[in-house]
Amino acid sequence: MVAEREVKLAAHASFRLPPLDDLFPGGTVDAGPPETLAASYYDTDDLRLARWGITLRHRRPDGWTLKLPSGGGGALLKREEITFAAPSRRAPRAAADLVAAVTRGAPLSIQARIRTRRRKIDLRDEAGDLVLSVFDDEVSALDGRRIAARFRELEVELAADADDSALDGVVARLRDAGAGAPDPTPKVMRVFGPRATRPELSLPELGRGSTVEDVVRHAFTNSVRRLIRHDPVVRLDTDIEGVHQARVATRRLRSDLRTFLPLLDPDWVDGIRSELGWLADALGHVRDTDVLLERMKGRARLLAADSAFGSNRVLESIRADRAAALGGLMEVIHSPRYFALLDLLVADCQHPILRTEPVAEEVVEAPPPAADDTPPPSPPRPISTRRALGSLIQRPWRTLRSDVGRLGESPTDGQLHGVRIAAKRCRYAAEAAAPLLGERAATFAAAAAALQEVLGDQHDAVVAEEWLRTWVRRTRSPRSAFAAGEMAGLERADADSLRDRWPKAWRDLLAAKPDRWS
Repeated sequence: MVAEREVKLAAHASFRLPPLDDLFPGGTVDAGPPETLAASYYDTDDLRLARWGITLRHRRPDGWTLKLPSGGGGALLKREEITFAAPSRRAPRAAADLVAAVTRGAPLSIQARIRTRRRKIDLRDEAGDLVLSVFDDEVSALDGRRIAARFRELEVELAADADDSALDGVVARLRDAGAGAPDPTPKVMRVFGPRATRPELSLPELGRGSTVEDVVRHAFTNSVRRLIRHDPVVRLDTDIEGVHQARVATRRLRSDLRTFLPLLDPDWVDGIRSELGWLADALGHVRDTDVLLERMKGRARLLAADSAFGSNRVLESIRADRAAALGGLMEVIHSPRYFALLDLLVADCQHPILRTEPVAEEVVEAPPPAADDTPPPSPPRPISTRRALGSLIQRPWRTLRSDVGRLGESPTDGQLHGVRIAAKRCRYAAEAAAPLLGERAATFAAAAAALQEVLGDQHDAVVAEEWLRTWVRRTRSPRSAFAAGEMAGLERADADSLRDRWPKAWRDLLAAKPDRWS
């Protein structure tokens, strides 16, 4: 897998490349021979890959390439580029698997053919190392043998180790010579046109006039998008953030379903929460081992050199646990049940099912009864947005205050973990409402996140200590047991230190309490 970083610029037919040999003092400029590239782009009939910013192509002479979005912003286009060796007649199974959360059973077939006449220039520094390449592409979109569209495009692509700033001088020189403004749109997206720019999951804009349903849609859609975007990262297993972000998405969805329960159809909520819990468990087993492994790596670095053997045995055991957990997760995300859940989430997050009857005056305002006393039609019912959101945040807030109020002078680790869960629900509820309720909700959410972080770190230390104590009872190696004991002591010290810090985080949250936001 290669991280691709490039800037694209349009160029008119008469554009001439300017001199570039003075941009890197002491460097060289190497122009390669022109070449012709023939590419077939695969997608579903409704262009799901394109609408998620993904491209899959077979190009002669390069073979198969899958490009996944990886952030960036502005003019710079960043993508993860993965190549596959396979015949040209059908998309490789490994590539299809990586985009399975997007396609969800829809077949991949050729949706565009592009022929490119390319001229390449490599710019090297004084040491002879490649800094970047400039591609001058004359692009033809084909309809059968007929040319349906033509355009010219310049690409400035950074070498793997080059700094982003190396682009600035080259882009400025090309623009001074008449190139257009940077445009991160890939070639095939230009060929597809507007159909490729409509996201499968549209995120509603929130502002004055938004309804509670808009807020619910916004919160749900954000999390479903996060889950689907990180599915390929989970499958690749090259970055532990994939599992982390997918787990956050499922947890936030479950929390939001609980927060918005007074407004939602309970049967609909129960079904989705149950399936999300099944997925969250599989993700959680892997994430827990990832957290434990990172903590133990840090602890091992603090031990004396003669404890290295024992600490390595500890790390090997955690890696074995992770491998088993990952195997279970892979079974889950390759199952029909998982794809059925994704289909359900994609469909329902855009149209959440509201209750047909109001459950509380402060949340839902019912329309007046009809003159003939017949019941009014069920949804949609008008909802007072600010009033409803204020009430919805009060619910988890009251739970959190109650949980803290029941703590004694020396709360147990389990009680503190319960406070952490309640703080997380408050945070998620406030973050969902912040676009409409404003800065006070955002401040409260930040304070809840700070409390959640302190108690989360405390819980991680407690779990790590318990795991080490259990592991010591299984090992037969005195050296390994001694190293694990040292690690457990470090975890206990960390847990005690964090226990002393959480009351201040709680006081900060109390100062931002959501008493009269609505």
